[in-house]
Amino acid sequence: MAYLAQTPSGPVLILKEGTARSRGKEAQRNNIMAARIISEAIRTTLGPRGMDKMLVDSLGDITITNDGATILKEVEVEHPAAKMMVEVAKAQDNMVGDGTTTVVVLAGELLKKAEELLDQNVHPTVIVSGFRKAVQKAMEVIDKVAIPVNIDDRETLKKVAITSMGSKAVGIAREHFAEISIDAVKQIVEKRGDKLVADIDNIQIIKKEGESLRDTQLVKGIIIDKEVVHPGMPKRIEKAKIALLNCPLEIEKTEFSAEIRIRDPQQMKAFLDKEAQMLKSMVEKIKKAGANVVMCQKGIDDMAQHFLAKEGILAVRRVKESDMEKLAKATGGRIVTNLDDLKPEDLGYAELVEERKIGEDKMVFIEGCKDPRSVSILIRAGLERMVEEAERAMHDALSVVADVIEKNKIVPGGGAIEAELSKELRKYAAQIGGREQLAIEAFAEALEIIPKTLAENAGLEPIDIMVELRAAHEKPDGFAYGVDVFSGKIVNMLEKGVIEPAVVKEQAIKSAAEVASMILRIDDVIAAAKPKEEKEKGEKKEEEETSKTPEFD
Repeated sequence: MAYLAQTPSGPVLILKEGTARSRGKEAQRNNIMAARIISEAIRTTLGPRGMDKMLVDSLGDITITNDGATILKEVEVEHPAAKMMVEVAKAQDNMVGDGTTTVVVLAGELLKKAEELLDQNVHPTVIVSGFRKAVQKAMEVIDKVAIPVNIDDRETLKKVAITSMGSKAVGIAREHFAEISIDAVKQIVEKRGDKLVADIDNIQIIKKEGESLRDTQLVKGIIIDKEVVHPGMPKRIEKAKIALLNCPLEIEKTEFSAEIRIRDPQQMKAFLDKEAQMLKSMVEKIKKAGANVVMCQKGIDDMAQHFLAKEGILAVRRVKESDMEKLAKATGGRIVTNLDDLKPEDLGYAELVEERKIGEDKMVFIEGCKDPRSVSILIRAGLERMVEEAERAMHDALSVVADVIEKNKIVPGGGAIEAELSKELRKYAAQIGGREQLAIEAFAEALEIIPKTLAENAGLEPIDIMVELRAAHEKPDGFAYGVDVFSGKIVNMLEKGVIEPAVVKEQAIKSAAEVASMILRIDDVIAAAKPKEEKEKGEKKEEEETSKTPEFD
C-alpha cells in the first residue's frame, strides 16, 4: 500500500506503492517476537546434554550440528530483526570462536524481560540505559572473579579445550582433539610488542573421510590437497629445499594477437626447439638455486614437467594462494614472482616432502619443518557428517586455547559465572534506584537463563536447580558453583574442570546486550516493496495453493 499524507490541498504520496510499514508498539512486538523465535530454536542445543538440529538446504544437503553459528548460517532467515540475531552469532564466532549459542539465548531472554518492562510502560531508552550500566558492572565483576592462568599450564588449557567441545558429538576423541589443539596453537603463537598473538588462520584444517576420529593428526608443516604433477617425478624427497613460485612455468602468450608465418619444416622445428629451450632454462634456474621441490601457484607446462622430472625435482602446480602463504610461514621460504630472482636463501626447508594417498585422494605432505609458524590438522572420521562436526569441534577448541593464550584469564563454566553476575547485579540495582533499577534487575534475571537452560536440556527440574544454585552463590566461596548436568547437582566447576575463557563470556554479554538494545530502540519498520518478479512468483504460488482442492473418493 502507498502512504498518503492529508493536506488542505489534498492527499500527498509519501512512500512508494507496495511499501509496508509498522510502528510504535506493533513494530517493537514484531521485532522482539522474531528475535525470540530464533533464540528459542537455538536454546535446546545449549550444553553437553543439548540436542542437535538437522538442517536440509534447498539442494537437499544435510547438516547435523548443535553449533549455534552453523545453525543460524544454514537457516535462511527472512525477518530483519531475526537477521540481527544471526549477525550477532557470526560476530561472536569471528571474535572469540565460541559461545555462539550463549549469546543468542541471552539476547532472546533480555528481549523477553524487556518486553515485560515495556508492558509496565517503562520507556525503551530507560531499559537500554539500564542494560548499558548492567553490562559495565558485569565486566567489572568478571574482571574481579576471573582467575589468571599461566599459558604454560597445559592441564588448564586442556580443560578449557575439553569444555568447549562438551556439546559436540566427538565423544571419546575429546582429549585427543584437546592435545592437538594445544600443540597447534602453541606452535603458531607469536609475540608482538609485549602481547602474545595466536592467529588460528595460520592453522590449516584438512578434512578427509575414512579411519576414525582418533586418527586425526597434527602435521608440523603443511598438507597440499594436490598430487605431484608428473608420474616420472619422485614421490618422496628427504631434506627438501622448496622453491615457492608465484609465476607460471609456461611460455607466456603475447598480449596482442600475433601471427607467425612458417614456410618450411625447419622453421617449425626451430620455433618448437626455442620454446623447449626457454622452458629448459627455467628449470635450470630452479636447479641452480638448489631446489629439489617446486610449489607453483600457477600452471606448469607439460614440457617443463618433463624437464623437472628429468632433474629429479618434485613439483606441485596450482597451489592455493592461502596455502602458499602458509607454506612460506612453515618452511621459512620466500614466495618468488620472477624466476630470475630465485636465490638459494629464498628456499624453504622441510625434513620430508611426500605424496600420500588418503582415502580416494592423493595429497602432498610437507612435514618436519624446523620451527613452523603455520601447521596443519588432518581430520579423519567415518562419516562425512562426522568429519564436518569434528571440524567444528576442533575450531572451537583452537579458538578457546588461543583466547586463553592471548588474554590469560578463565572463569568457571556450567552457568556459574552467570549466576554470580546475576547475584552481583541485583545488589548493584538496589544502589541505582529509579526505573533503571528495573532494567538492571531484568538483566540479572535474564543471565540466569544459561544455568536454567543447561538444567532443562539435561532433563532436570529447573526451579529446584535455580534455588540450590542461588543458595550456593550466597556462600563466601560460592562463585564457582554451577550446574553439573551429568549428576544433576550443584558442584564447584573449577574442581570439576569445567572452565571457559573470560573473554568468551565478556564478548557474549556485550554482544547480547547490544543486539537487544538495538532491537528495543526500533519503533518504526518501513519495508520497501518487493521486486516485481518476486511478487509475481508469490502471487502465482498463492493461486496454485488455492486451486488445489482436496479430492474425496
